[in-house]
Amino acid sequence: MKRDVPIDRLRARAFSVPTDRPEADGTFSWDSTTLVVVEAWAGNKKGLGYTYSSASIARLIEAELYPSIKGQDSMAPQSSWSSMQRAVRNLGREGLAATAISAVDAALYDLKARLLEMPLVGMLGSYRLRVPIYGSGGFTTYSDDELQEQLGAWVAEQGCAYVKMKVGSQPKRDPQRVRLAKQAIGERASLFVDANGAYTPKQALELANAFVQESVSWFEEPVSSDDLDGLQAVRARVPAGMDVVAGEYAYTVDYVRRMLAARAVDVQQADMTRCGGITGFLQIAALCDAFHVDLSAHCAPSLHLHAACAAPRLRHLEWFHDHVRIEHLLFEGAPVPKNGVIRPDLSRPGNGLAFKETDAAPYAV
Repeated sequence: MKRDVPIDRLRARAFSVPTDRPEADGTFSWDSTTLVVVEAWAGNKKGLGYTYSSASIARLIEAELYPSIKGQDSMAPQSSWSSMQRAVRNLGREGLAATAISAVDAALYDLKARLLEMPLVGMLGSYRLRVPIYGSGGFTTYSDDELQEQLGAWVAEQGCAYVKMKVGSQPKRDPQRVRLAKQAIGERASLFVDANGAYTPKQALELANAFVQESVSWFEEPVSSDDLDGLQAVRARVPAGMDVVAGEYAYTVDYVRRMLAARAVDVQQADMTRCGGITGFLQIAALCDAFHVDLSAHCAPSLHLHAACAAPRLRHLEWFHDHVRIEHLLFEGAPVPKNGVIRPDLSRPGNGLAFKETDAAPYAV
């Protein structure tokens, strides 16, 4: 094995990609998504990582994180992860700093795999070589026709066994939207709903009883993910067969540990672009295994794919509309679903992705 191959260059750039139509969930609306791409070099080899965050972290990555890992061994990404955690101690580890570390960490794992000339999943080890996905979108800004068209296409065209829609901006109308969604997918797939913390515990329980009439099996963030008591109370009272889910806003392993210890969720979410990259994601996967709770990977499917294969209790990976668009637009090698699953390309080194510089140029921030 190659040893002591120092990290000798790092670059971070931001790109803002408009949505294809107005989008919103239960608590927020947006018209563009910002991708921050990180490239790390050791000699003539380059690793690629990214996150979905603010363009401001590009400066943080180059000015604060790179000096903390410059010259470190590219064969030891966990050591660099620890150095970056220390570097942001006084800035705060969560939020923007965590997303910045996540992107660099992903790039360093990709760099190591490319130095070893092997696919990332081969370097990490795997429990599986196929990852189930669930179609995710169904934004609250969509018309009824748009909602049904999108969810129905994920089932009919990509073979998804699960699809997810947003709820929460109009609680009184949510049961009707859920009925329309279920009509579009029929019995061919399970229906998930995501409130993004929009409801109170009482509202959530009332709506859970309405949603279960349409066989909704997944209730994501029925209340704020920071309200562990509220999540636990909802989880204890929702109808049988409905999972309560949260965790996408976890920036640290400690946050996930507290959520699991509170017995607040049936399925734990984690997002590699927020929780500390591959290092943080696999630490969370180990926690889930210890607590006997399934893990679901949140968004950024092209980046999660290899690490998702290495997580012991992984249930599935979110095929999020915005990120799928961006990743197929800007990265060569982005996975394509077949029969509701995606697979790592074992013929390509690292994470299998190549950044399309020319295609990305119009979106540069």
